[in-house]
Amino acid sequence: MHYRRFGKTNLNLSVFSLGTMRYLASEENAYKTIDRAVALGINHIETARGYGNSELYLGAALKKGLPVPRSQLHITTKISPTTDADSMRCYINESLERIGVDYLDCLGIHGINTWEHLDLVQQPNGCMQAVREAVADGRVRHVGFSTHASLDVILAAIATDLFEFVNLHYYYFFQRHAPAIELAHTKDMGVFIISPADKGGLLYTPPETLKDLCQPFSPLELNYRFLLSDRRITTLSIGAATPEELNVPLQVAECDAPLTDAEIKVLQRLETHAATTLASDRCSQCYKCLPCPEKINIPEVLRLRNLTIAYNMQEYGKYRYQMFENAGHWFPGMKANKCTQCGDCLPRCPEQLDIPQLLSDTHDRLNGSPRRRLWG
Repeated sequence: MHYRRFGKTNLNLSVFSLGTMRYLASEENAYKTIDRAVALGINHIETARGYGNSELYLGAALKKGLPVPRSQLHITTKISPTTDADSMRCYINESLERIGVDYLDCLGIHGINTWEHLDLVQQPNGCMQAVREAVADGRVRHVGFSTHASLDVILAAIATDLFEFVNLHYYYFFQRHAPAIELAHTKDMGVFIISPADKGGLLYTPPETLKDLCQPFSPLELNYRFLLSDRRITTLSIGAATPEELNVPLQVAECDAPLTDAEIKVLQRLETHAATTLASDRCSQCYKCLPCPEKINIPEVLRLRNLTIAYNMQEYGKYRYQMFENAGHWFPGMKANKCTQCGDCLPRCPEQLDIPQLLSDTHDRLNGSPRRRLWG
């Protein structure tokens, strides 16, 4: 296992962190997963108030005993922004009690996803007043935020200088947030990548087309290497549901050097294949088509279409597409069938794509039973 400095927190974190949203089958399963992760060198465990019994299960594991003492573990929990300081005070104390610790190494404001959320954390006597108190008395040592927001909101949140780290989405198949990575780096913030195996493309179970294109590497390995080769990034989340799901990612836990020529060649192969397969229907992800009057997240819809057609990533496309209209501010936007063909987006598209037709095609390919997030 390799370790990196987590920005201005000066914590030395393992390049893989254990995310705890998916180990909730039982307290015993959670313990085995945590125990295995720590034994393999992971020293950062990330949970959240909103992840069901996750905090309680982590607390039970700490009480039962792990391969290293609490002082050698870095624990992060996340709490959503509140409208007042009293609620945040209560939630911080509840999280400490559930986990059974005297302090949190890191507290993440969970889900600064909208301009309204960003406004909440900037209120002088709002929720951050309680956070500042917790830092002052030692119950919280470092403060950051997690986000599923659009790039403009993320950049604005980083620019507040309220935070020491950021948790965000960024993968080989989703590089929209590259400017946020760079801004966080310039401000010496720790960068935590959310769920690169799952949100990054359901890469535990990739389609055959993608596996063939990535040879001699696996798609998951290649995505991890793409991220770990970037020294601005501190740590990647493994949202393991079982101890066994730790095995594959930790095979590359010591492979954080620059990309090799062979890896670069495969990434170029992926790019060439997508360009050839999609041809003149390829969305370049410039985002100039927004805003949409019907609140369709056109670039994200068309990104899922790109991946489905280029790499046969239909299961991933369905997984994400079916969350539209069902996950609130965590995954905003209407489904593509809400398009009225108003044509508002057409003159703004530099590729001159027939966006209404492509939206309709994506809906036909990916629509199915609605999906919600794993937690409410």
